[in-house]
Amino acid sequence: MRGFRDYLPAQMNARLKMIATIRSVYERYGFQPLDTPAQEFRVTLMGYGEENTKQIFAFQNPEEEDVALRFDLTVPLARVVAQYPDLVMPFRRYQVAPVWRADKPDPGRFREFIQFDLDAVGVSSLAADAEILCAMYDTLKALGIERFSIRFSDRKVLNSLLDFAGITHERSHSMFRILDKLDKIGLDGVAAELTKGRVDASGDTIPGLGLDANQVGRIKEFIALPKGKRREALRSLEKLFAGVGSAKEAIAELTFICDSLDALGISEQNVQLDLSIARGLDYYTGPVFEASLDDAPEFGSVFGGGRYDGLVERFLGRTIPAVGASIGVDRLFAAMEKLGLHEFAPSTAKVIVTIMEPGQLAEYQKLARELREAGVNTEMYLGDEKSLGKQLQYANRQQIPLAIIIGSDEFARGEVTIKNLKLGGQLQDRKKAAHGKEREEWLALSRTVQQTCPLTRCVEEVKKMLAV
Repeated sequence: MRGFRDYLPAQMNARLKMIATIRSVYERYGFQPLDTPAQEFRVTLMGYGEENTKQIFAFQNPEEEDVALRFDLTVPLARVVAQYPDLVMPFRRYQVAPVWRADKPDPGRFREFIQFDLDAVGVSSLAADAEILCAMYDTLKALGIERFSIRFSDRKVLNSLLDFAGITHERSHSMFRILDKLDKIGLDGVAAELTKGRVDASGDTIPGLGLDANQVGRIKEFIALPKGKRREALRSLEKLFAGVGSAKEAIAELTFICDSLDALGISEQNVQLDLSIARGLDYYTGPVFEASLDDAPEFGSVFGGGRYDGLVERFLGRTIPAVGASIGVDRLFAAMEKLGLHEFAPSTAKVIVTIMEPGQLAEYQKLARELREAGVNTEMYLGDEKSLGKQLQYANRQQIPLAIIIGSDEFARGEVTIKNLKLGGQLQDRKKAAHGKEREEWLALSRTVQQTCPLTRCVEEVKKMLAV
């Protein structure tokens, strides 16, 4: 089905490992878990931008109420904060769950996908924004990604851009939505949408905003501001907006964040000030951030967010400041898959107990249970194949590293043979190329592929072999 996908065991194992890594970083920062229903009342999800309204999967429930599938996890969080007044503030939560958007599928973009959010609600200090940026940095590093770019700006900068370009604030949402497409459609595409419109790659007509050449020229001046070096970008912004009084607050906020990042030693190579980023959702009110992978730019933003001080107010009637960020798990997973950063193992088992003597099934079961109680993921072969070779083929296909073999002779001696299938496979690949000293090393290693030990020491030896 277009925009939806299945995850088979090897992919799921890699995906769950990725999620566990992200969770460990979030919990290191003291964020706590939350879950919310997949559906909300439709009115709860309306009013966050024209694009999001079009993308909502809406329907009626059995009680004939208008409901919809959530399109993100931030709006449900705002509803929770309003609904539960006894929540301890600041409320620092993370949530990993599916969301749905009736969007056009692209590389890494699906209609059903997992988001993994972290948010701090009830915090007005911009130290929280800097902390979110640091958590984004630490998360991508923990996932083994070295070449990435986290870009940040401030929504208030864009509000000042309206004044600089002579555009009424009533047109802000439409203009920000177009600027948010800069990475996808380029400067010429943005300029076309800001003026007379364009036809996209699918043949659809995108109407223009109707700005004049002078207004677009000023927007291009702004887009051309330097990126990367945080202080250089700040100085350029101050110079360009020297006569725009509304820019002072945004510049002060960005200066605070830059000072924090410098103090924390966060590299400018990975975390840059890019004043052109907008973020598509209309609820952002202050700093905004997004991350992309340098070696997989076609996947776009894989991690993004910002400050949304007015969102909870919609439900509660009073302002509660908040800031957060969200990973598009499926998009990031697809990008990391392209970069070869996942380990795909079909099985969660580290050991397989082969069945050589069906009459001794109870003994095999006892050994498998001992291994499991010792914390070793163990599968006992329960298929129809009787030969040891076929059972080992199965284990190799499942990428199970160790196999336990107990035949009639081993039972008679009270012994067990443990075979290192992973090492055996590696040595098989090296066999033809091994000559001279390499051949001697190969022979020495080949003697360790299989070893026999007393049955009573099986668990101990298995744990040793897995630890290598």
